[in-house]
Order: sequence, then structure tokens, then C-alpha cells
Amino acid sequence: MIGRLAGLLAEKNPPQLLIDCHGVGYEVDVPMSTFYSLPAVGEKVTLLTHFVVREDAQILYGFGTAPEREAFRQLIRISGVGPRTALAVLSGMSVIELGQAVTLQEAGRLVKVPGIGKKTAERLLLELKGKLGADVGTTAAAPQSEEAADILQALLALGYNDREAAASMKALPAGVGVSDGIRLALRALAK
Repeated sequence: MIGRLAGLLAEKNPPQLLIDCHGVGYEVDVPMSTFYSLPAVGEKVTLLTHFVVREDAQILYGFGTAPEREAFRQLIRISGVGPRTALAVLSGMSVIELGQAVTLQEAGRLVKVPGIGKKTAERLLLELKGKLGADVGTTAAAPQSEEAADILQALLALGYNDREAAASMKALPAGVGVSDGIRLALRALAK
């Protein structure tokens, strides 16, 4: 029903915003990825939205990008995943990281998101396979070889987050072995 809001950002209280659209204030819940990219209070803002009507509430969810809103819509179609859980997933990882997790079937990445247990993570990966990971997982950030995938998995297992691991992977020479790649990536992360 409401697909987009454009107006002045009146209030920022994570994860909720108040957007003044010509005198009407809309309360909008946003993932933290969108929240961090917002302008200052009093400046113009435009958000894509998804309107949820329940028996006890009408809630408007806002997103900075179309892929973010589409990922949200794919997540809430899954049985047992509501808008709050979908918002938590998108707050805990970017759409690209979610797509990579789906493509590589890595439940461990999803379990790190608060409110997502092992069974829910496995259900998400199963339901999203072919819907989300196919397009997003083929980006340049995805590992290009089996060795690169192993290096990335090792860095994640060592406790580095997705962004740190992906950044260290970019510095690796092409065709590097797994053990040498892990060593070089750890050196890059230590700097």
C-alpha cells in the first residue's frame, strides 16, 4: 500500500525513525544497515517501504535500497520468520553477505544473528536457496575457487567478521594455496 516515503527525518531512535511527509509523521522501523546510512535529523530522506497489517498493529518497515527490501520480503515469506526476525537478519549482515551465506550454505553466519538458532538458520538457507543467493552470490566478493572458499571459512571460524575476512581476501594473490592464503590473510588483518 505504501511503497515509498520521502520527507524530512524528524527523529532517529534505533531501529525506529519518524519521517515528516508534508505534516504527517510516519513511524518507520529500519534495519541497522539503513539506519547507519541516514542523513542528519532535519534533512531530506527517501525510503522504500513495506507495510505490514496485523490484527493488533500496522507497522511500516523502511529500507535504503531495493535489494534490501526484496531480501526482507523473501525472509518474511518463510514460515516462522516474522518481520522482526527479518529485520534482525538484515541488521546483522548485508544483503550481499546474506546472499553469500545462502550460496555457500553457511548456517554458521546466520547463527551469529541474535534470535536465529541452528534450526532456523538451516530453514532460512533451504528456503532462500535459488531465490536470493543465486544473483547475489555471484558478485566479485564471493570466493572464486574452492581454495578461496576454504580460506574464507577458516577466517570466519577464527572469529573475524564477514567484512574483515572479505577485505583480507582481496589482498591475496591469485591461485594461492589454502595454508599460505590463511597466513597472508592473517598478516593483512594484523596490520
